[in-house]
Amino acid sequence: MARYTGPKTKIARKFGEAIFGVDRAFEKRKYPPGQHGPNRRRKQKSDYAVQLMEKQKAKYTYGLLERQFRNLFDKANRKDGVTGDILLQLLESRLDNTVFRLGFAPTRRAARQLVNHGHIVLNGTVNNIPSTLLKAGDIITVRGKSKNLDVIKNAIGASNARNFGWLEFSADQGVGKFLAYPEVEKIPENINAQLIVELYSK
Repeated sequence: MARYTGPKTKIARKFGEAIFGVDRAFEKRKYPPGQHGPNRRRKQKSDYAVQLMEKQKAKYTYGLLERQFRNLFDKANRKDGVTGDILLQLLESRLDNTVFRLGFAPTRRAARQLVNHGHIVLNGTVNNIPSTLLKAGDIITVRGKSKNLDVIKNAIGASNARNFGWLEFSADQGVGKFLAYPEVEKIPENINAQLIVELYSK
């Protein structure tokens, strides 16, 4: 399955945010990439450039390629309500993102790999499709024989990232539950979805 596998820090520097999580290299060089580094004079961006940058940031943050992202936007656009808010809610309801939010994996990229390799169980059945969109009441667990994997044990032991109002997590049983679509104001990502809507509306 296609995915971005290039340098993460360079992309994070481009957006000026550690969109892939904690990154020591980014903390040392928060200025944009390029041979002139922080001394380069940057021209004021056009509206289109700002909108495109916001879309790219959302894509890299959630680990989607262009066609996947456009399909998800079209799905959001067909629903009743504010398209930008619905888009963010759909992104958050993806299985790989939820595995990450529950703390079964340290990053979204690691969560996607766990799902791809069949380590995640959704409603009692192994699910290896990271893009699966969850519904209220869905139960997410780690496959029985996968619970002893170091990456999962370390992530669960170290994680405090499962304090989200739209998720429920039982540490004793290692079971997560998707309660509902999140309220947009409570999604921690710094993404202006309205700019993405404006871009695709042209």
